[in-house]
Amino acid sequence: MRALDSLQRFDFVFSHYCLTHKFNHQTAKISRVISRTGDGPLYALVGGVVWWLDPVIGGLFLATGLLAFLFELPVYWCLKNTIKRERPSHFPSFIKPSDQYSLPSGHTAAAFVMAYLISEFFPSFSVFVWCWAGLIGLSRVLLGVHFLSDIAAGMLLGIFSAQLALEVLV
Repeated sequence: MRALDSLQRFDFVFSHYCLTHKFNHQTAKISRVISRTGDGPLYALVGGVVWWLDPVIGGLFLATGLLAFLFELPVYWCLKNTIKRERPSHFPSFIKPSDQYSLPSGHTAAAFVMAYLISEFFPSFSVFVWCWAGLIGLSRVLLGVHFLSDIAAGMLLGIFSAQLALEVLV
């Protein structure tokens, strides 16, 4: 239990550092734009464009992505509604989250599903997509709706879901 207490203290200190500095409103504006790229429609657009450009590889990419999200979404929902970790409430929040609980971060999980799959199918984009996925996660902390450990849990869930989908289909 002491490890969990230490993790919660670290989360609190990190969020305090990210959300109480004098540039937090400017940071939130940038973070909001980054976070919006992880809302979901972009994933469907990427899958559709890749499929249109290359029906064979794109079709496999699209099918693998759909299967990965078929794994990720129910696990995300079950974890969120079982753990029921409250979102940060001692700090400014710059957006209204879509639900009450914070662990794991769904935006981060989805971004890491996409980053993993894009890296596997199109390795030349790896650096860009891994940085983008990390920025999605960080943006959720900078917007005041997640703790850093929520981001880590989302990252692990996304990577695991993508790996599982690849094992099944490829």
